[in-house]
Parts: sequence; C-alpha cells; structure tokens
Amino acid sequence: MTERKPIESWLTDMDGVLIHEGVPIPGADRFLKRLRESGRPFLVLTNNSIYTRRDLHARLSRMGLDVPVESIWTSALATAQFLAEQRPGGSAYVIGEAGLTTALHDVGYVLSDAAPDYVVLGETRTYSFESLTKAIRLINDGARFIATNPDHTGPSTEGALPATGSVAALITKATGRDPYFVGKPNPLMMRAGLNEIGAHSETSAMIGDRMDTDVLAGLEAGMETFLVLTGLTRPEDIDRYPFRPSKVVDSIADLVDRV
Repeated sequence: MTERKPIESWLTDMDGVLIHEGVPIPGADRFLKRLRESGRPFLVLTNNSIYTRRDLHARLSRMGLDVPVESIWTSALATAQFLAEQRPGGSAYVIGEAGLTTALHDVGYVLSDAAPDYVVLGETRTYSFESLTKAIRLINDGARFIATNPDHTGPSTEGALPATGSVAALITKATGRDPYFVGKPNPLMMRAGLNEIGAHSETSAMIGDRMDTDVLAGLEAGMETFLVLTGLTRPEDIDRYPFRPSKVVDSIADLVDRV
C-alpha cells in the first residue's frame, strides 16, 4: 500500500462527529482548539442545507465549540457554487430554507417559479404538497432537477425525519427525472471545499460517522479517511461495504494528537 503524505488539512462532518443531538461529543472542543492553534486549514462540513454559515457558527458557539464562519461548508454553499459555474446568473425554484436561498442569492441567482432554469430541492421542516406539486410541474416543463444531498433521513430527538433524498425520490417517481445530488457522497462537494481552503486531497483527511456518505466522499476525492463510532455506523456495519476507511477510531477525541 502506498504511504500517504502527512496530513496538512482536515475536513470533518458535524453531526455524529462533533455533536450528537445538540450536545458536543467529548473531545470535539479539544480537537477544534488544536486545529485553530496549529494554523492548519480545516472545514466543518454538513449535508444539511437549512442553515447559513453564520447560523451554524452561532449554534456551535452556544455548545462551546468555536468554529470560524469561514471554516463551515454546507451542501447549500456547494450547490450554489455548482449552479453559478454551470449557468451564471440563472434562476431557480427552490424548496428549502435560508441556508439554501441565501447561498443562491449570494451567487446572483434569481428565485422564481416562472420557467426557472432549475428546480433546487433542499432540506426543510415544512415540505408542502403545494410546493412539491409546483416542482413536479416545472420539471415536467423542462426545469433541470438539482438536490442538495441524497440523505434519506435526518436525526431529531423524536426519531428519524424524512430528508432531501426521500423527498427527491417522490419527485422522481412523479416526473421520471433523477436529480443531480451535489452533497456528499459526491466528491464535488469535497473538492469544492478543498479549493475553498486552498488544500490538496493528497495531504487532507476526512472525518465522518457514515460509511455511505462521509467515508465514500473522502475516498472518491482522494483523501485519507477516518470513521468515528459516535454516530450512525456500528463496527459490525463496516464490513458490509466494498470499501473501508483508512482508520476506524472510537471518537474525535482519538484524533486530537494527530493534528
């Protein structure tokens, strides 16, 4: 096996790695402190498109986790950047929250339901029959279908919630059109994040709690991968996949000394 270069930059998932159900995971504060002190570039990533960078910075701060605004990267930001590169100054009908609509506004997109270039589906706690029906009709009329991420469910204190991937499947069933998913495990989100901090995949690592998104995205982007067992993946789940992380650790606390 080819020996990898030393890690000079870090990307880490948020839910299941740094926090769990609104509570910091032990060691997360020390890991982030070590990163800031080291001066190494890093990003905290999330497939959730609901919140803006500033929203997430404030939420993490209230939990005692200090993450600079510029060190947060979301599927909403990656989606907006992708669309701006594909069709600058375009238009979109958006189902989502402020994280997604703000990101699209910031790249110069017009949000409209009048013959938009794209239908963009993101995360929201208020999916409505009316908005889904409008999205289906616009796609049938020729709008291109984009979704921020393929996650089928999201976590909550009450249990699983339907997420973007599940709602996208409903729209696909009604239109016969599959969306292009920008978020993890699409390596596009990882490469865009690496470019954001001026990092290279050969000297970067990805930390996550999910094999099917975090580890797969890191692997396909060419990064070293660390799987933590504080989220959704159990040790017995790992061998079910045809790929493996570079290393499995109990939690983020085990990686503090690697920074």
